[in-house]
Amino acid sequence: STLKTETTIPAGSTGEVTQEATVTSPNLWSVSHPVLYKALTQVLAGSEVTDDYETPFGIRYFAFDREKGFFLNGEPMKILGVCNHHDLGCLGAAINTRALERQLEILKAMGANAIRTSHNPPAPELLNLCDRMGFLVMDEAFDMWKINKTPFDYGLDFDEWHQADLRDMILRDRNHPSVIIWSIGNEIPEQWDTSGLRIAPELAGIVKSLDPTRPITSACNNPNPKNYIIRSNVLDLIGYNYHIEYFPSFLDSFQRGAFIASETTSALATRGSYDMPSDSVRIWPTDWRSPDMSVMNKDFTCSAYDNCRVPWGSTHEATWKVIKKYDFLSGLFIWTGFDYLGEPTPYPWPARSSYFGIVDLAGFPKDAYYMYQSEWTNTPVLHIFPHWNWKEGQTVDVWAYTNAEEVELFLNGKSMGTKRKQGDDLHLMWRLTWEPGTVKAIARTGGKEVLTKEIHTAGKPARILLEPDRTKLKADGKDLSFVKISILDDKGNIVPYADNLVKFEVNGAGKLRATDNGNPVSMESFQTSERKAFHGLCLAVIQASDKAGKITLKAVSDGLPEASVTIAAE
Repeated sequence: STLKTETTIPAGSTGEVTQEATVTSPNLWSVSHPVLYKALTQVLAGSEVTDDYETPFGIRYFAFDREKGFFLNGEPMKILGVCNHHDLGCLGAAINTRALERQLEILKAMGANAIRTSHNPPAPELLNLCDRMGFLVMDEAFDMWKINKTPFDYGLDFDEWHQADLRDMILRDRNHPSVIIWSIGNEIPEQWDTSGLRIAPELAGIVKSLDPTRPITSACNNPNPKNYIIRSNVLDLIGYNYHIEYFPSFLDSFQRGAFIASETTSALATRGSYDMPSDSVRIWPTDWRSPDMSVMNKDFTCSAYDNCRVPWGSTHEATWKVIKKYDFLSGLFIWTGFDYLGEPTPYPWPARSSYFGIVDLAGFPKDAYYMYQSEWTNTPVLHIFPHWNWKEGQTVDVWAYTNAEEVELFLNGKSMGTKRKQGDDLHLMWRLTWEPGTVKAIARTGGKEVLTKEIHTAGKPARILLEPDRTKLKADGKDLSFVKISILDDKGNIVPYADNLVKFEVNGAGKLRATDNGNPVSMESFQTSERKAFHGLCLAVIQASDKAGKITLKAVSDGLPEASVTIAAE
């Protein structure tokens, strides 16, 4: 439809024009069908167009119910979210749309449907992608208010800038259909100070004056009725971080508001590292102010069995079991979707990046990724781990994540038994005595085979495999291809302990933008043209130039044949 409004505005002044249109039988925006419309606004002086602006938007409706949780377009659904910091791993903090899109693609395949912008207004490119790809967003304004968390943080500028910054965020982001929650803070110290009773209403008032359609929350890490921000009674959604032991009692503890787990879990994992027994949970660090290396791993790793967590957090499975159980819990945002630069809890230097991610810094999923995929998607899932290179006679726990009814496990052709999940179990486990060979899992539903997976004892490194996520790029000087490099034995198995130094050469219409391997302790530069494999994998990021042509990536490592792959820039 087209609307036209004529107005007269005196020279040197401004005017406001309001128009209202009706979209009949709209296609609703949702996480599975993110339908977008466009509004084109033109300013004409006579018949001449003097300015125009295009506004993408979506049409949807949603509600948070205190007892029944979240509804999108009238349908109940859990918010299955992750928190992410803004960096892009080896590419740093500067935004690249394709790198951000890749992160969201990986999370979408896991089953995630929501992002929390931790803990700042996001790059607009993120919201554009969430609109287009079907992600819900908790749009977060502040990590602190007036009381500082660190000596030189935003608290120094809060009085001068908070009103303008919050207004700018709301005005900029309010037309995005992906944005469903405004967060006015993360773990704000004023929750323990009476000033929270004054500041929270001020911030909420700014938000409601510019957008009364979305609920307001604050991510509180003190989820009790004495919390001053909660007592201000301006939160439509009570946001709570961690402390899953309190979740079941929230309906009784809080007399108003719906509920969202604004930050959860903080499980720790290093891709490819495993500590046994797998049913023994490590709670690290024992003192976050002074990590005690004597009780942690000397190689700065955390077990990927989902048996390592921080003292204030919980494992992936423990958290999801609670969220899944109670309808009034609208959903969760896991800390974090991806590993990120800095904050290498539980370890001190030389650890330099996070262990919290479900996906490592290079974009390679850790094992917990498949637990969520088995719970959050309808895609048939069977994931077995760990690798099968151990010592003779060692006891090894084999886990399976699946959404099939049962799994039968075989070791070198001999059945180790068929297992079904009992109660609220989210994984299956067999405790085996290691011997070299093959572990095979068969997943069945209704007695019929659904999936089969095998892991093999790997031999010595024999070759390099290059797998680009995209073989056609735009010749725009920005587009990227993320090339996964695997170190394989002579039978095509990934060598789990391979740390070969791989050297890269790029020719043609592109360049090597960065390298990574997901190792939180690696001191290798992201800008170098070589990278050690970490548990058999590393990454090369190729960037197209602004000229069309072929891009050739070559990879070499001592004692292994050269490998190459060609990517087209068009």
